[in-house]
Amino acid sequence: MSRVFITGSTDGLGYAAARTLLDEGHEVLLHARSTERACAVAELASRSLGVVYGDLSSAAETREVAKQVNAAGRMDAIIHNAGVYRVPSRSATPEGHAKTFAVNVLAPYSLTAMIERPRRLVYLSSGMHRSGSASLRDVDWVERRWDQTQAYCDSKLLVTALAFAVARRWPDVLSNAVDPGWVPTKMGGASATDDLAMGHQTQTWLAVSDDPAATVTGKYWYHRKVQAPAPDVSDPSFQDQLVEKLAELTGVKFD
Repeated sequence: MSRVFITGSTDGLGYAAARTLLDEGHEVLLHARSTERACAVAELASRSLGVVYGDLSSAAETREVAKQVNAAGRMDAIIHNAGVYRVPSRSATPEGHAKTFAVNVLAPYSLTAMIERPRRLVYLSSGMHRSGSASLRDVDWVERRWDQTQAYCDSKLLVTALAFAVARRWPDVLSNAVDPGWVPTKMGGASATDDLAMGHQTQTWLAVSDDPAATVTGKYWYHRKVQAPAPDVSDPSFQDQLVEKLAELTGVKFD
């Protein structure tokens, strides 16, 4: 039995992952953006370790999420599932960051650095990361004209590189990135063509399985198969530059 924390577990793939792990007998700590959102997981909450609250677009609330998780005790695995897709404007966060960048990159980075180190980490990526820009010059979209699709692609490239950076820097932790596919969740939309059931199974498998195939690190997965990510993801120099930039923007040091 494993203890697993899942961000963004009130709907979509996060909810499906939480339900699957609970049904398998694991202990799951849920996350909701607000107490109102937590109503969506009332049934799961009654079977879980509890629910932590915080809007991951806010650095202050992200810090509170980390504190709540640490108060619940060390997790065996963390699935960084929460994310946003089509944000029509830069939508500055309380700290002035672009919302897509804050939720998809800054939050998982900060939580990784602030939560007691688990044995396994899983980061949700996307096949769209291959269209992302590896330039860190205007990573927060201060100068560039806003492009919601490009912002999403960029964010997924960066969080995938983060997963690989963690794998290299923390050899005692299994850190992987997962492309869940284009699945018909609220985020993916009704026209999505991938298998919804397969959308969460790779991340739950990586989080808890003792299968030798699952106990690896520094890989990019799609439906339980390893794939090659964008070349920049595997570049140690780019990984280090990214971690340095994220530490600068968040004020949170990654040891």
